[in-house]
Amino acid sequence: MRSVLPVLTVVAVIVALWYAACVPMNIKGVLTEAERAGAAVQPEGAGARRDLPALRLAINNGFAVPATWAQDRPRLPAPHQVAAELWDTTAMKKITSKRSLVYHGWVTLSATLLGFAIGTGLGILLAVGIVHSRVMDMSVMPWAIVSQTIPIIALAPMIIVVLYSIGVQGILPKAVISAYLSFFPVVVGMVKGLRSPDAMQLDLLRTYNAGKAQGFWKLRLPASIPYLFASLKIGIAASLVGAIVGELPTGAVAGLGARLLAGSYYGQTVQIWAALFAAAILAAVLVGLLGLLQRLVLTRMGMA
Repeated sequence: MRSVLPVLTVVAVIVALWYAACVPMNIKGVLTEAERAGAAVQPEGAGARRDLPALRLAINNGFAVPATWAQDRPRLPAPHQVAAELWDTTAMKKITSKRSLVYHGWVTLSATLLGFAIGTGLGILLAVGIVHSRVMDMSVMPWAIVSQTIPIIALAPMIIVVLYSIGVQGILPKAVISAYLSFFPVVVGMVKGLRSPDAMQLDLLRTYNAGKAQGFWKLRLPASIPYLFASLKIGIAASLVGAIVGELPTGAVAGLGARLLAGSYYGQTVQIWAALFAAAILAAVLVGLLGLLQRLVLTRMGMA
């Protein structure tokens, strides 16, 4: 109970601030709708609608405040609107429906997992090479760092165009972008983990006449497991972001990125926020599963 109460308190504060932010964000739209409907609007609020700050409008037209939490197309949807949209598009729709967030989430998850697998495999291989080869350490590692300075939103269209030009379509272009974002945390974490054994432990292996391969499998690799899982948690979240970004420049018709695009095209902000929350929930589930796997593996190894 003690651990749950602080979390609930923070959530309650965030929700309260969210509701408060909806008032100035949506007040102008509410007054405009009321004016068109011929409702009685206070002269100061209606006449100065375009000149007064949003907060002043809300104060002058307190009667309109409840309507800011119930607009069809608000600038900032209220929490209950987003929750209702999430419920409607997950529990109330068939998972095969194009309006189901479960359907769109599965499309994005497929690209995420494929890209994560590619990025993780590539990251581990690069890390092993960097640790055992000074040439790779001096040449590959700086390029891996520099690669992460390129904004993914600018790089994603180029990757997709190049892959499409050679006939590579479907899930693979999105997976490549996911792999691009996920491999770097794995490289950094694994390099740190493989180098974590101290000199005394390495000297002990040499005393036993252990070779490099034995040192890797019996000392370096087990020591790197906690670092690997910490990197995987970052990598899976980054991979999900990469999959969503990969859906944006392609005009995709399925996936959470496509859901965001559709909401943007038609001004459906509630749909946009629901898709964002679906992505956040999906990321939390993936990170939680990796945390569970980490606990099981470390317990099995006697390190937990």
